[in-house]
Amino acid sequence: MKIRDKILIQKYYLNVFNGIFLALGLMLLTFGLWLFFDRNNLFSVLFSSGANQLVAYFSSMLLGNGSVITFASAVGFLGSVKEIKCLLVTYMSFQILVFVTQMAISVMIFMKKEEVHNQWNNRIDEVISEYGNESLAEQEPVWNILNAVQHNMECCGRYNVTQWERNKNKDNSTQIPCSCIKFSLKKWFCDVPRDSTYSMGCEEYFNTWFENNVLILTAITISLLITQIFLITLTVQLFRNIRKNNIWPNES
Repeated sequence: MKIRDKILIQKYYLNVFNGIFLALGLMLLTFGLWLFFDRNNLFSVLFSSGANQLVAYFSSMLLGNGSVITFASAVGFLGSVKEIKCLLVTYMSFQILVFVTQMAISVMIFMKKEEVHNQWNNRIDEVISEYGNESLAEQEPVWNILNAVQHNMECCGRYNVTQWERNKNKDNSTQIPCSCIKFSLKKWFCDVPRDSTYSMGCEEYFNTWFENNVLILTAITISLLITQIFLITLTVQLFRNIRKNNIWPNES
């Protein structure tokens, strides 16, 4: 096969995989923006306050990586279409950088998943203990989201309704959050019989939400790694063939 034909085929496949690379990078960017800006996101609200800035660090990492991928994709597209060797080398350098970063993210997800999950459960328990405290008015957005979860999912507490016995902000020990019953009352606590409350805890919903988001992020990361293996291989081959074509143009 002539060198020119090889270049055309490699450019085609490089741009196809580069498009996949860009789409996955935009997914990371969107995920980071969602964590950073969505105030109705339970995970973001739980971990964006006080000393715990887990969401800020994690979303910044996703935003940075997504931005680099978007820029690298543009460089790769221009380098392949115009057959500019300097841009192809720059593109490959970005690929290696992103590949190493994605490997680090994969290792971090694997190693820190249980730790974050435990922090997640502890933070939910802390919110339940603080719920309704008039001196913590800045925590009301968190309480509102917890109310929405309990009301919409028809659950109460993290593991069951008895967990609300730990809360010391009630007028009496028998009160529970109004979101634990089927009536939408606009106040924090209600006096209702225990048998009229939602009996199931919200832990299953919380865990499913957490696991699904970890799974999505892991799938994006693994897809990026696989795509980058193809991209790095194609970029090296395209670079070599463009150089050969410049040295021996008559063979094209």
